Amino acid sequence: MAMVAHHHRESSSGSIDRHLDSAGKYVRYTAEQVEALERVYAECPKPSSLRRQQLIRECPILCNIELRQIKVWFQNRRCREKQRKESTRLQSVNRKLSAMNKLLMEENERLQTQVSQLVCENGFMRQQLQSASAPNTDASSESAVTTPQHSLRDANNPAGLLSIAEETLAEFLSKATGTAVDWVQMPGMKPGPDSVGIFAISQSCGGVAARACGLVSLEPPKIVEILKDRASWFRDCRRLEIFTTFPAGNGGTIELLYTQTYAPTTLAPARDFWTIRYTTILENGSFVVCERSLSGSGAGPSAAAASQFVRAEMLPSGYLIRPCEGGGSIIHIVDHVNLQAWSVPEVLRPLYESSKAVAQKITIAALRYIRQIAQETSGEVVYGLGRQPAVLRTFSQRLSRGFNDAINGFNDDGWASLNCDGAEDVVVAVTSAKNLTIGSNALSVLGGVLCAKASMLLQNVPPAVLIRFLREHRSEWADFNIDAYAATSLKASTYTYSGIRPTRFTGSQIIMPLGHTIEHEETLEVVRLEGHPLSHDDAFGSRDIHLLQMCSGVGENAVGACSELVFAPIDEMFPDDAPLLPSGFRIIPLVSKPGDSQDVLTSHKTLDLTSSLEVGPATSRAAENASSSSYNARSVLTIAFQFPFESGLQDNVAVMARQYVHSVISSVQRVATAISPSGSGPTVGPKVSPASPEAVTLAHWICQSYSFHMGTELLSPDSSSSESVLKTLWHHQDAILCCSLKDMPVFIFANQAGLDMLETTLVSLQDITLDKIFDDPGRKALFSEFSKIMRQGFACLPGGICMSTMGRHVSYEQAIVWKVVAGEENTVHCLAFAFLNWSFV
Repeated sequence: MAMVAHHHRESSSGSIDRHLDSAGKYVRYTAEQVEALERVYAECPKPSSLRRQQLIRECPILCNIELRQIKVWFQNRRCREKQRKESTRLQSVNRKLSAMNKLLMEENERLQTQVSQLVCENGFMRQQLQSASAPNTDASSESAVTTPQHSLRDANNPAGLLSIAEETLAEFLSKATGTAVDWVQMPGMKPGPDSVGIFAISQSCGGVAARACGLVSLEPPKIVEILKDRASWFRDCRRLEIFTTFPAGNGGTIELLYTQTYAPTTLAPARDFWTIRYTTILENGSFVVCERSLSGSGAGPSAAAASQFVRAEMLPSGYLIRPCEGGGSIIHIVDHVNLQAWSVPEVLRPLYESSKAVAQKITIAALRYIRQIAQETSGEVVYGLGRQPAVLRTFSQRLSRGFNDAINGFNDDGWASLNCDGAEDVVVAVTSAKNLTIGSNALSVLGGVLCAKASMLLQNVPPAVLIRFLREHRSEWADFNIDAYAATSLKASTYTYSGIRPTRFTGSQIIMPLGHTIEHEETLEVVRLEGHPLSHDDAFGSRDIHLLQMCSGVGENAVGACSELVFAPIDEMFPDDAPLLPSGFRIIPLVSKPGDSQDVLTSHKTLDLTSSLEVGPATSRAAENASSSSYNARSVLTIAFQFPFESGLQDNVAVMARQYVHSVISSVQRVATAISPSGSGPTVGPKVSPASPEAVTLAHWICQSYSFHMGTELLSPDSSSSESVLKTLWHHQDAILCCSLKDMPVFIFANQAGLDMLETTLVSLQDITLDKIFDDPGRKALFSEFSKIMRQGFACLPGGICMSTMGRHVSYEQAIVWKVVAGEENTVHCLAFAFLNWSFV
């Protein structure tokens, strides 16, 4: 007994870890054993039986441990890791809820104060109306709240500027946390733990204003640095110059800024601002950056530099950043401007008088950008093609800036309009100073760049639906030869318009996602257009064309925002410093929809069958109601296409560009008539509502056929209702895909895991053929078992390697193939594939 006890004491003192095995006994591990197991766990958290046996052979210190005990150790280790991640997630959610609760309490207190003020004002007005002795009210109160106009005399000395800055600070804080503006909740943007923040817009105030507040996991100094660099996050900012900077109290600074912003359409002039910006730290440790306009239309740079701009006014606006106890910051953003709506055509004035438009373009964009940077810093964002987030973000900014430059055509960029009669609706502008020299890929256009652009009004056409159609059905409006000309010009530095070789566009496009913002309101992707030469001897025409494309404003969170599709030819090697000539479409809503809710937006989610997988039951019912109601709103569509050219070919390219844009306009008008809820034209493709039974039926066929052939259930027994079957199949952990039984089998369905494995989208799924994803051994295994599949109904293929659309290798342990029978008809509808335990190599 003494020897046994002595042995037990030695074992206890030499161990640092113990685990409960499947038999209920604790197994003790030494520090060296745990270190060896942890090294293997870091490489492979779920090793196979062969790998565990190999581990025992390679590590002598593990030879006294049974194989089953090592398996239990890895199971327990994975369980602890899962619990740790869940605990971290819950702590993060708790911090978010606490901060959100604090914001809501402050908002509630502000609203109570506002109610008290309204009650007092109501009582005062009643007293005045009932008083016969004083029929006229004193107007001094009105002048007390009027924003003072600061003369240039105050801006000529530091003392005057400091006085203006302090006054701007007080007015900004009263808007951010007080009741200086009557704020109302922005329609469709309800606060919650998963929302970006709390958003409000002004009601009946001078100018248009928007406010936002939210929690961000960045420290205040970093947020101040990002927000002051307005050109990095505000897509409409063309130029920001700091003319004067001098220090103020509390370590603050005062700056005089001149800012130019792009016009969103060809129908209106651009805006500029001459402002004072005050940065300081309050006594409670909060950071403040506030800004307002200085009066005087002639203030700022020379009149020649601002000749194409209308001077707009910025009323006290800015950012209040408060540090949180557990890390991170609470941000309050206020944007209050007067965009001088008188200077635009009357039909466009709703755009310049809309607080919602200011909220979407400036306020919400700033908060989303900060949160995007925070997630990228924490490593939560993963992008395609191995690109760093900053690189892809730069690509999006370059696409947007290049498109805005083309629409505005500023003189100081060298743009000049070609001679055309006044009745011409397509404007052609040219610049010979356009230079695309970027980094090592230097490409100077010999002749210049030509842009053909036009704007048109749309009636009763949902912008998100039209942009989504243009993205998904490029062959309906685009000319492949024009794309080939632009792509070849940039790639080979040849601009021979007359040398375009005949190429047949197959109509198929592969959309490869690169990245998206945190709420999927903007996506960046590469589009591969497949073309074939008309002559077998022509090797040039067989090359595919690649486009870098940015799509925004088509998601459910795009409440009142503009919708864009901007693209540019890019080399297939996709270099970071590739020259870009962006072209595309922009649709801006002019009048808000009735109700302005997200449910109306979801009724136009997509035009294909499998899109119903992402729509819940409640949303589906709302979508049906919304689709039956009329969409009564107007929007303005702006189209701009850019083409490089040689000096001697300017006239030829101008004629081609004008004709091409006319053709695109005709195609867009035809599509708009078709998709308009009140339109009388033909429908666009197979219009299937999100609640259509086709997707539910297909899900049932897949599961019933699997159960019939395999003798076991594909899904858990709890998934009994139709919607539960569809939802469970969509979120199944294994990649499940269906392909058609044609001469060239193509995929017609994939669940979320299947889309992730192929690195594609529902739109591009039908352009992927079955033979493209398998390697040679996989194709041979499938072909050898094909007769068995058709005869027996199923087959189990061994593990192997397949290929995603991004060219990455994917390994899987096993693939199960079975026939999907179409219900009572007893006819084979398609083949279903289930790839088990897949992972990227």
